[in-house]
Amino acid sequence: MASTLANFVFWIAAVAIVCAQILILRSTRRGMRLGPPGSSSLLEWTFAILPVIAVALLLVGTWSAMHPETFRVDAIAPRIGAPS
Repeated sequence: MASTLANFVFWIAAVAIVCAQILILRSTRRGMRLGPPGSSSLLEWTFAILPVIAVALLLVGTWSAMHPETFRVDAIAPRIGAPS
């Protein structure tokens, strides 16, 4: 179980990351709108959105490492190699 300080630092970092990613996407959109006609390319949007997805996965991984009981899955695996 994570401490209160660890939770506080995590959420402060998560909010800062979300704000930064929103500003990056806004800047990308604005740059495409103000740039030369036909400059909005799929490649530029890909390089803007891939970090958003990567950081979101990183935050989920960090949260699951801090709180292992949150993502608990109870599964019953069959026995292998033993006759039933």
